[in-house]
Amino acid sequence: MDSVRSDRNQPARRIPLALKILIAGGFGVGKTTLVGAVSEIRPLQTEEVLTSASLGTDDTSGVEAKRTTTVAMDFGRITINDDLQVYLFGTPGQDRFWFLWDELAFGALGAVVLADTRRLADCFPSVDYFEQRGTPFVVGVNCFEGAQQFSPDSVRRALDLDPDVPIVLCDARNRSSGKTVLIALVEHVAYRRGQPVPTG
Repeated sequence: MDSVRSDRNQPARRIPLALKILIAGGFGVGKTTLVGAVSEIRPLQTEEVLTSASLGTDDTSGVEAKRTTTVAMDFGRITINDDLQVYLFGTPGQDRFWFLWDELAFGALGAVVLADTRRLADCFPSVDYFEQRGTPFVVGVNCFEGAQQFSPDSVRRALDLDPDVPIVLCDARNRSSGKTVLIALVEHVAYRRGQPVPTG
């Protein structure tokens, strides 16, 4: 009886606030890699091997070494503190899976649109999707080895982005670099909502 009474006297365990962020972009741009790099847990991945059945459907030019593709989503988690967790949802890149996007985007704080300057046009559908829905987003330019590097201003002009959309050069394989992109998104959302942006 005493043990039951003492349990009731324990402070109620608070449920942490969860923020949902989408990681979007074209086929083979590094979405699965980014989620895996920054997630504190082993990420949930729905990767399937590319087969001859996708020939003519999946454009692998520029990413010829790619052997798998996401067919539903990627999922990862970052714990900021006891009261705040970030959930990452990586979207599938091929247009035949776009019917999943509305479900994945529901309740999202914002999105990261990954871009590959070798295939920059591939991120137009993602940019259009979030612009049409008024979803805050940043563009993370995944700097692949051996690819020509472009300045953020050059990427902004090529994608015809509004001046306030942040563009961050990154390496999706690098945890610290990936976190920099996520921080840029959170700061962008806070700025759009007129909330103070943390410094330091």
